[in-house]
Amino acid sequence: MAFALLAGSGVSRSQSRVARIGFLVPTTREGYASRIDGVRAGLRELGYVEGKNVAFEYRVADDRYERLSALAAELVAAKADVLVTGGTPAALALKRATSTIPIVLGAISDPIATGLVPSLARPGGNITGMMFFVQELGVKRLEMLRQALPHLKRVAVLMNVDNISMAPIEREMRPAAKQLGLEMQRLDVRSPQDFDAAFGAMAAAKAEALLVVEDAMLNVNAGRLGATATSRRLVSIGAPEVALGGGTLAYGVDQVAMFRRSAVFIDKILKGAKPADLPIERTSKFDLTINLRTAKALGLKLPQTVLLRADRVIE
Repeated sequence: MAFALLAGSGVSRSQSRVARIGFLVPTTREGYASRIDGVRAGLRELGYVEGKNVAFEYRVADDRYERLSALAAELVAAKADVLVTGGTPAALALKRATSTIPIVLGAISDPIATGLVPSLARPGGNITGMMFFVQELGVKRLEMLRQALPHLKRVAVLMNVDNISMAPIEREMRPAAKQLGLEMQRLDVRSPQDFDAAFGAMAAAKAEALLVVEDAMLNVNAGRLGATATSRRLVSIGAPEVALGGGTLAYGVDQVAMFRRSAVFIDKILKGAKPADLPIERTSKFDLTINLRTAKALGLKLPQTVLLRADRVIE
């Protein structure tokens, strides 16, 4: 599905001063809106005006990762000056589609572990942008659950089976869970249509908590997952939207801020820099959000040590 942002604006392709940005959206347009707006806001701060010197073209996968390769090819055929996306599956689709058009990553898991780039400092090729280590984040979330629930035994971990970054994440999380005395139950989904079955499997396994792993599709549905977990009496943790949507805890990065920051990479590339020479930037800011209202509804008394670490408390 394509969205013409500048329909009727009168911008001509022949005007070389108009930079064409191709945005590959791995989820829904609505679900990815805040990240798209982050890039647009970042470019506005750098002097770009839509319809004057920059134009966007979108391809939207609507949570169907199997469509990403075809949509990536369409953006390449449209002769975009820079391609932008987030998440490993979409980034790999763009990498397969072109080795020449610059690709900027708004937010992604470890790009070395998944073969996107050989190095963060010298990414080489045509890829650069923003990343964070989801493996490390998954372990930290397990530790948070253990601190919040000292008697916790069984944790359900929701992953997207169509995202190859799940493998290195699981490799880090399993030994960490064992060391913390937790039984980790991996549950695979491909789309929101799989959520009900996943929650049924959690109930059958007597899971006490849900951890939602970072993935584009899961991220944009994180609020729904958090609310459903609460309705099923499960303590939940994941991206910020988990707690904001009615779940219990959130520990993670601000992906909207990361996408906004990616505008700096786009600007440098449009001014002549090569992606191979732009080190991939790793965000190191992780925030803890506690939905105290949800915790109280679940009868969960959080330790003071956890409450004092919170960057944001929802009451």
